[in-house]
Amino acid sequence: MSSAPTSPAALVELTQLSHFYGKFQALKNVSLTVAPGAIGLIGQNGAGKSTLLKILLGLLNPSSGRGTVLGFDLVRQRHELRGRIGFMPEAESLIPGMRGVDLVALAGELSGMPRRQALRRAHEVLSYLELDEVRYRQCDGYSVGMKQRLKLAAALVHDPQLLLLDEPTAGLDPQGRDAMLRLLHAIASRHGKSLILSTHLLGDIDRVCEQVIIVDRGSILGCGRIGELRQHSLGRYRLRWRGDDSGFAQALTESGLTIQTTPRAGEVVVEVPADWKTVRFFEIAARHSAILSDVVPEEEDLPRLYHRLIGTDSRLASTPATGYPKS
Repeated sequence: MSSAPTSPAALVELTQLSHFYGKFQALKNVSLTVAPGAIGLIGQNGAGKSTLLKILLGLLNPSSGRGTVLGFDLVRQRHELRGRIGFMPEAESLIPGMRGVDLVALAGELSGMPRRQALRRAHEVLSYLELDEVRYRQCDGYSVGMKQRLKLAAALVHDPQLLLLDEPTAGLDPQGRDAMLRLLHAIASRHGKSLILSTHLLGDIDRVCEQVIIVDRGSILGCGRIGELRQHSLGRYRLRWRGDDSGFAQALTESGLTIQTTPRAGEVVVEVPADWKTVRFFEIAARHSAILSDVVPEEEDLPRLYHRLIGTDSRLASTPATGYPKS
């Protein structure tokens, strides 16, 4: 039996991978390489995210192309691969009437663990996820936040190298969402696990991930480290200064500039016309007894990056929403 490298250079490597459902092509000649770490998978409904996750899990064979995950071939070594991946589905996927600890232990057994080891690990993982007090309660009675953490426990019980997470904050209130994102960030940063977080919420990706895969209508439009994919936003600057706050900000507006964020004391982001010279910032500051300490071109945020790559109106990305605009 062939084996994969212990520490593959690439977490996922796909080459010209396509998948059809009948005549419909869900993935189109996908080629990408991502390094181990926390990766965001983003795209609107129908973009191909779920199909890609199922292929990475070994639940679907690609129609054409090839790929590896953790160094294992997606088709020839899918059985070896499954024991190294944990999956948290978007659907509830809980068994009515089953106690939380038994459900997590069952997930461990299905991943190949002996019953006794699976039960011990179930207790450990539930304690880590702060579900120890409800471990013997039937999972039907769990709150939405508890159910999400229970699904995460089931994905973690066999200590996988890679976690695939499908909308892990779905249905959570702001407090529950914040708690889940902190857990995922800790799992990736402190415990050294790789994860692929599939979501339509760009804010979740920003909180947890260093890399991103942007998929749209079956094609990969961007893949890599978020910082490397971002561009400097032409015509936007972040200014910081000391001195006259209101007078300087007002003077910027009177000079024809657009203030894009609510001014905080001594800091503002402005949009300038194409012929603007940065020296004018200093001239306006001098007239209002303000001392500029920073004039920094503003990098695009993740929403602007997403909308630039898929070719939609960038003004949609400047709204404070954490998800995509309704199509």
